Amino acid sequence: MSDLTYIDSLQKKNAEELAFYPSQVFEREVENFRVLLARVNGDPAGYIYHGSFGDTLRIHQACIQYDLRGQLYGAELIRHLTGMAKVNASNAISLRCGSDIEANGFWKNMGFVCERVTEGGIRRRRDINHWFLQLQPTLFPMITTEPSNKKKDASVWAKGRKKGFTQNSFLRGKSTKEYRSAIEASVKKERE
Repeated sequence: MSDLTYIDSLQKKNAEELAFYPSQVFEREVENFRVLLARVNGDPAGYIYHGSFGDTLRIHQACIQYDLRGQLYGAELIRHLTGMAKVNASNAISLRCGSDIEANGFWKNMGFVCERVTEGGIRRRRDINHWFLQLQPTLFPMITTEPSNKKKDASVWAKGRKKGFTQNSFLRGKSTKEYRSAIEASVKKERE
């Protein structure tokens, strides 16, 4: 239980860099052996939350305590996860990372390549880099792209909120795109 409290606390401290998962998700995923915890002198130092082993293993969340970054604890977690993925016949590991997050350099240094960049959400307006690590040889080389380093910009979202735009956080897909388009159009019209 103290490990779950630590994970939830570290997630909250790094909320701008991480996707949010309720503590119930971590409770379930610890039981499913999908959370790796780094320890330093017996104390937790960070974690990786990953999906199930399959063709491509997905990392949902990875975080090392701020004061312990750059000391190879994250690299050791990735090395361990990579070994587990190979034993479980996964061919690759993938993850998504906001373009303004320092961790992009970490993923690149760990041998991951950026396979594509997509547009992020309206609140932060940053890009999302999709990182990929091939574990098994392939017949064809992977097409890669330069990762984005676009900084977050909450100004459009803030202006939309002031104009009364609100969105149910449970909406996804087409509804989210329509919400984004409406806010952007309103702000663009105001600027003209």
